[in-house]
Amino acid sequence: MDIKTVTAKGTKHAKSMRVGRGTGSGKGKTCGRGHKGRGARSGASRRAGYEGGQMPLYRRLPKRGFTNARFRKDYTVVNVSVLESFEAGATIDLAAVLEAGLASMNTPLLKVLGNGELNKAVTVRAQKFSQSAIEKIQKAGGTVVVLDERGRELEPSKDGADE
Repeated sequence: MDIKTVTAKGTKHAKSMRVGRGTGSGKGKTCGRGHKGRGARSGASRRAGYEGGQMPLYRRLPKRGFTNARFRKDYTVVNVSVLESFEAGATIDLAAVLEAGLASMNTPLLKVLGNGELNKAVTVRAQKFSQSAIEKIQKAGGTVVVLDERGRELEPSKDGADE
């Protein structure tokens, strides 16, 4: 232990390595830059992904096919069993589900799936429903309101489910 290590306690940044201060320092002469070449010159920097002239990974991998990532619609998904926590006669929409803390994923669209049981008559407003969810909600005496992506009510389809 010496005075340098004692006084270094609590410093925010480590002291930078001094280069070009003799061979005994470990970074003397060429200062860790090697001999000649672009990296040895001043102002040399490399772009992200540069592999020293080797064909970079992003060019070696094939780029084929279609990806739907930009156009994918994300839904906050809840099951019918989650709706049981609301009181009878309640109107359940995405805001109510998120406010009650029953879903963690906050997306602009809501989808209701049919896992579980429902014994209360509630009004459920969502963009999508599974067929079993519609049946369970209506069997309990509740109503299903299908919304479009902007939250406006749609006319119920003939088969009951919104695809």
